[in-house]
Amino acid sequence: MADASWLTEFPDMSRRDLLTIRKTLDGAYRDFSREYGDTIESLFDPLLNFLVWFEHLLIETPWWIILAAVTGIVFLATRSWKLSVGVIISMLLIGYFGMWEDTMRTLSIITVCTLMSIILGIPIGILMSRSDRAQSIVTPLLDVMQTMPAFVYLIPVVMLLGIGKIPGVIAVVIYAIPPVIRLTNLGIRLVSKETLEAATAYGATPTQRLFGVQLPLAMPTIMAGINQTIMMALAMVVIASMIGVKGLGQPVLKSITNQYFTLGLLNGLAIVALAIMFDRVSQSYAKRSQRHLEGRENG
Repeated sequence: MADASWLTEFPDMSRRDLLTIRKTLDGAYRDFSREYGDTIESLFDPLLNFLVWFEHLLIETPWWIILAAVTGIVFLATRSWKLSVGVIISMLLIGYFGMWEDTMRTLSIITVCTLMSIILGIPIGILMSRSDRAQSIVTPLLDVMQTMPAFVYLIPVVMLLGIGKIPGVIAVVIYAIPPVIRLTNLGIRLVSKETLEAATAYGATPTQRLFGVQLPLAMPTIMAGINQTIMMALAMVVIASMIGVKGLGQPVLKSITNQYFTLGLLNGLAIVALAIMFDRVSQSYAKRSQRHLEGRENG
């Protein structure tokens, strides 16, 4: 009688063949890391220098100047006294409980990661909106980036660049960039054809249509993408701390390993305060932009 085990057990590759494939791929990536790791790392030196400078700037600047600057930015973006007062109270509590320096470190890396995501993500979103072929290529990559467990990003990045700020930034950007790409693409595609036809009738070039019509009309949607990118970047703070990124994530990680409930709770609440601050500011700015745009259209 023929072997009928395949009816009850899924036919799979032999363990020896699987081990051979894994060893081959691991060895190839290890050799690539040894050969080109230093060269690739040197390409990120300007970013590392900027990140270190910005972190030192936030930490060394007197706290009241930082508080005044953050409050000023919040008020200019939102025109809300209530939100500004809330930010002041939150920052004062963060400092009072001894988390000021870690908060500044987290603020620096989140700011840099968000700027990188915007600088890289918006052009990719624009490319996707102008080319169905580009959209069909990039969309599956975004699906992988959003569904792949964040820990998996850390393995090749750490093997290639070691432990430190730059691997953390790369891992955070990979995890956080998809929303701004997707919503930039969506926002531009949602601009009505009649509006574009009217702009073309007035003699606008494709570049003028993009920057004068499509991007302004898509700005609320793009801001929603930036908002989600910031939230996802903050969600990566604790995971990034596992590869040497200092900030609020490291005390949370320490509290997990040593079972310090209060330490984890306080630093977790500080991360929540930053998240709420970024969220409310970006949402308020998007709403103001939308009202301003509607006022121009009605006028």
